[in-house]
Amino acid sequence: LSFFIQVHGHGGVKFQNWAKTYGSSPELYFQPTSIEEIREILDMARQRDKRVKVVGGGHSPSDIACTDDFMIQMGKMNRVLKVDKEKLQVTVESGIFLSDLNVELSKHGLALANLGAVSEVAAAGVIGTGTHNTGIKHGILPTQVVALTLLTASGEILECSESVNVDIFQAARLHLGCLGVVLTVTFQCVPQFHLQEVAFPSTLTEVLDHLEEHLKRSQYFRFLWFPHSENVSVIYQDPTTKPASSSANWLWDYAVGYYLLEFLLWISTFVPSLVRWINRFFFWLLFSSRVENVAISYKIFNYECRFKQHVQDWAIPIEKTKEALLELKAALENNPKMVAHYPVEVRFTRGDDIWLSPCYQRDSCYMNIIMYRPYGKNVPRLNYWLTYEGIMKKHGGRPHWAKAHSCTRKDFEKMYPAFPKFCSVREKLDPTGMFLNSYLEKVFY
Repeated sequence: LSFFIQVHGHGGVKFQNWAKTYGSSPELYFQPTSIEEIREILDMARQRDKRVKVVGGGHSPSDIACTDDFMIQMGKMNRVLKVDKEKLQVTVESGIFLSDLNVELSKHGLALANLGAVSEVAAAGVIGTGTHNTGIKHGILPTQVVALTLLTASGEILECSESVNVDIFQAARLHLGCLGVVLTVTFQCVPQFHLQEVAFPSTLTEVLDHLEEHLKRSQYFRFLWFPHSENVSVIYQDPTTKPASSSANWLWDYAVGYYLLEFLLWISTFVPSLVRWINRFFFWLLFSSRVENVAISYKIFNYECRFKQHVQDWAIPIEKTKEALLELKAALENNPKMVAHYPVEVRFTRGDDIWLSPCYQRDSCYMNIIMYRPYGKNVPRLNYWLTYEGIMKKHGGRPHWAKAHSCTRKDFEKMYPAFPKFCSVREKLDPTGMFLNSYLEKVFY
């Protein structure tokens, strides 16, 4: 009689993503604590002909993690397995949240060179969807991954790195959750550092005309554009030896920045023309003076995503930045009924060789648009969304995998030279499509 671990799945669990824009009711919900348990779950799925979806922090503003079959939440497999002080590398179980990893690394005098806005996300999920930040010398977060282990549908464990299972490695560094269950991830770190953040007002014309200089001047440069205006907030973040300090003001940032904004955006759902005034008012209120903060790197990279929101975020070739943004601005000016919440966040990322990376073989500009849902209420956004997607597609854009987009396999075949390679690896590793769901069917079929 073979040794059998009884794994218990829970029924009746309702899964929802952070923004509560997508959800599903998996038949069984598992929180395994060991590889053996995951193997059991996959065996059970195979016997019952069920699909499996692995989920981390559930932060993706899309249905990429949803399933009605089996859901595996990796939160209990969250240990730091190894810290290599010589190579400055750390190996972790895939369920660890970056928020915990940041603190752990800091104890060893290490840090990740770049992080996204949110750290309540699991290591395998961050790489699975191609999380990114900004910095033209820095790639998307998966470029910091030097090795990983993958448990495939057949129960085999594959070690992948730049020297072993090379093809699978280039696919698995941005895996969309469709190649198997990522068990461990090894990140390349850097010595711990502090960042100085300086934010100052500017205009869209100035920033777009001097983009090169801004990119040279600051290692992690981004800017926020306030639609329906020329207003821009430029944000420089750079390593510093200065002691921690902050000019943030709780009262303004929270009481005004949060509660007042949500209330005014709610009112604007009845009077859409208010949005242009709200954007200008908040720029004047919170972004029109220079602000400086110094803190340990991860505290500057992370910021509060305050309310529930719909977002799109596409990467276009960096040389198209000015043209695309001016087109978006013109579209809003020519269409007074179309409203756009602030900010449009513009970030820059180095090209890489990861097959499904939006920055595959080209330095890129990510242009993130947003529509908040004040008090959970949806604001009409279809026109804005389609206009934006049209401009992004026209300039050779590729959508962020975690965000909502309307692309299908035909689009991806055009966008990604390595798409067929990824497909053949996926079909080899998961011939029966155990790890697919409706989001992924649109991608691969």
